[in-house]
Amino acid sequence: MTRALFIVDVQNDFTEGGALGVAGGDAVAEGITAHLAAHAGDYGLIIASRDWHDAEGDNGGHFADEPDFAGTWPVHCVAETAGAEYDPGLSTDAVTHHVKKGQGVPAYSLFEGVTDDGQTVAQLLDEHGVVDVDVTGIATDYCVRASALDAIEHGRHVRILTALVAGVAAESSEAALAELAHAGAELVTDA
Repeated sequence: MTRALFIVDVQNDFTEGGALGVAGGDAVAEGITAHLAAHAGDYGLIIASRDWHDAEGDNGGHFADEPDFAGTWPVHCVAETAGAEYDPGLSTDAVTHHVKKGQGVPAYSLFEGVTDDGQTVAQLLDEHGVVDVDVTGIATDYCVRASALDAIEHGRHVRILTALVAGVAAESSEAALAELAHAGAELVTDA
């Protein structure tokens, strides 16, 4: 059995001071770096995703001048900008695959992204015989939730490393974790 680690959207625009900064985002970046220092060898694949939106246009209705913060958002994670880069507290040295998602369209799950050579996450997991997936990143109530639900839908056993996620709001993050547990994910407080 091979285990994969998902690092979901730990980017400057989603950590403190970013366009859609999440409280605790910097701590998640540093926590994932510490986790990798201790456990990178436990994973056959380490996949990090980034929102990577087009600079022109509204990215399929994802960007709005007056966002509703549910389906439309302020401009964020525009390709090749500082906001789209990984948070400086996140070491990506152990990452085996980088995935970009949301190029011209709304995208929440890292399963919606591709590597620079065009591989999907589902292809990578199948190719490497991944059965188990640990999920970390930002935001618990949006992209972490969507990525974990897709992993479950693709037949993987999913663990959410709860100390290594941060959400937009406490109530919606708690609801997302409850939904994930109900869907079959294991909530792990100490990994």
